[in-house]
Amino acid sequence: MIDLKSLPPAEEPAEALAAVVALRLLADKLEHRAVMAALEQGWSWSQIAEALGVSKQAAHKRLANVHSKTD
Repeated sequence: MIDLKSLPPAEEPAEALAAVVALRLLADKLEHRAVMAALEQGWSWSQIAEALGVSKQAAHKRLANVHSKTD
């Protein structure tokens, strides 16, 4: 896990915003890999959506193309 104390402080906006971008990219990759694994294990879109805290429609709209991507 990432220790929040190791991240750049907000008072250093250039560094902090670069960290935000890097974390978003990392979170997207993790989400895509987890969704792909869930689909391969037979999870439904309802189960995936519930785990992500979003509606089934939102999860499917945002992530339906995950199973066709490779990182």
